[in-house]
Amino acid sequence: MRGRGLAAATVLVVLCGGSAAVAETTTAGSGARTARNIIYIQGDGLGLGQRDLLRLALKGKRGELAMDGLAATGLVRTSSEDEDEIVTDSAAAATALATGHKTRNGAVGVDVHGRPLETILERAKRAGKSTGLVTTAQVTGASPAAFAAHVPSRDSQSDIAKQYIENSRPDVLLGGGEDWWYPKGNPGLWPDKPGEESRSPYGNLVERAQRTGYTYVRDGDELRTTRANRILGLFANEDMVDYGPDGVGKYAPRVPLLQMARKALDTLSKNPRGFFLFLEEEGTDGMSHENNAHGVIDAGRALDATIAEVLRFVRAHPDTLVIIGGDHETGGLSIENYDADDTDPDQDGPFDVPGSKLQFTVDWTTHDHTGADTPVTAEGPGSARLGGTVENTDVYWVMRAASGL
Repeated sequence: MRGRGLAAATVLVVLCGGSAAVAETTTAGSGARTARNIIYIQGDGLGLGQRDLLRLALKGKRGELAMDGLAATGLVRTSSEDEDEIVTDSAAAATALATGHKTRNGAVGVDVHGRPLETILERAKRAGKSTGLVTTAQVTGASPAAFAAHVPSRDSQSDIAKQYIENSRPDVLLGGGEDWWYPKGNPGLWPDKPGEESRSPYGNLVERAQRTGYTYVRDGDELRTTRANRILGLFANEDMVDYGPDGVGKYAPRVPLLQMARKALDTLSKNPRGFFLFLEEEGTDGMSHENNAHGVIDAGRALDATIAEVLRFVRAHPDTLVIIGGDHETGGLSIENYDADDTDPDQDGPFDVPGSKLQFTVDWTTHDHTGADTPVTAEGPGSARLGGTVENTDVYWVMRAASGL
């Protein structure tokens, strides 16, 4: 949004997309003019089809999700700056959201030439704010990493972990990915599946984090009871979601996204200068890759419950900018009327529509990402700028303008 004359804003909530159309209204739902806090919530892979699936399956034909009840709605263009591909991956999409610059697929926090790009989290840290990354994916995965690390390849997850504890130093780091923090031969707490193993080339990065001031928590009980101001929690050897097709994949993170979000909010909000927090539900993407609509619904239920909790925080703290984004669409998901005679093997369902006798099915066109625009919903000062069709890079400039960073 650079060069568009954005005024500062207070609370911005962006749901599901990743960019910002420009409107002249400075505030929406708050009288404050500068965002002390920024919260970006991402449903990974969450496109229009996923949103419709969740609304119909969880709330019914005329119901609304927590992520639906916001003041502004727009569409986000998600393409990357890749010479060979139109459709983005998570690394390039998150880098656009975090830095305001498009890059090639696979790149994390760097431009197309591999040069580091300053992120909104790093700007917040430099301004004295607290910062956090929370995800049901690996905490060193592409999306959270793009907000706090700079590597040419998203696969360099131990390098990302090392940069977290040595350079960007988020105050709260919660998610999966234990294997990238422990050296080979040290399995850590969580059991590896076949083909998985600890692989840090830098020794024990958990111990190194503890030496630099992090309190390490290993499960939900330890997370609940800690009063530390700097927390590292790794709750799975890799992602926190067990992926697989319908009947095999299971959405059951050992520490729920809602619990991690509550702890992050409690911890980061202690700072009178405010905070930046990235929250991500990875299951909406992973289950869409598997064409597992039941798994998408389970992950979406957890995401929407977390959004409802965040919105309660926002309404009690109207100087908060909240962004909930879908970095890209996954699976080419579409909703169809249920037809008992339709034997298409790519269909999932039928699914009941609460409050009615209706049923519907889900059709998939791919196991990969698509180039579809993603929806963005927003509320609070500056949120009207997210109404319309925009680029994912615009979200960064809205956050900058809203917070004065």
